[in-house]
Amino acid sequence: MVSAPARRVLVREWIGRGAGERRALAAIGMSASAPRYFSHEDRNVELRERVVTLAHRHRRYGVGMIYLKLRQEGRLVNDKRVERLYREQQLQVRPRKRKKVPVSERQPLLRPSQANQVWSMDVVSDSTSESRVIECLVIVDDATHEAVTIEGACAECCVNGIWLTAEGYAPRTGW
Repeated sequence: MVSAPARRVLVREWIGRGAGERRALAAIGMSASAPRYFSHEDRNVELRERVVTLAHRHRRYGVGMIYLKLRQEGRLVNDKRVERLYREQQLQVRPRKRKKVPVSERQPLLRPSQANQVWSMDVVSDSTSESRVIECLVIVDDATHEAVTIEGACAECCVNGIWLTAEGYAPRTGW
């Protein structure tokens, strides 16, 4: 007496023995509409098959693009219905496989052996209490870790990012 069809058979037996329909339903624990229920044919069979074929043909399309494809074919379907069928079929966009780029031989950076071989430069900034921005161009010798020059200016004074002056590095290079 677990399934609904088995309970319907019992209700019919009780009614055949002379019991009333309401009494038989109450004794078995069924609603009044349950014995009259008949299953409907699944109207989504054709649409479900079409969603699956579109999903396999266009692997990069999600449910939204498949819905648009169905609309372009002239089918008037609800987007939520397409989404439900898509989920029922456990369809999903597969993540792309990353293209592996061959890595060349990595070589460590060589440390300079003497001063003035390699310099590094950076722009650092700060703000004053009056909310003015001060930017400084710092040039550092990589061998000695010594600041070759520090050029400071307010952000409005820097023209096109040109900072270097001949005085900043001339004493070091012998210019």
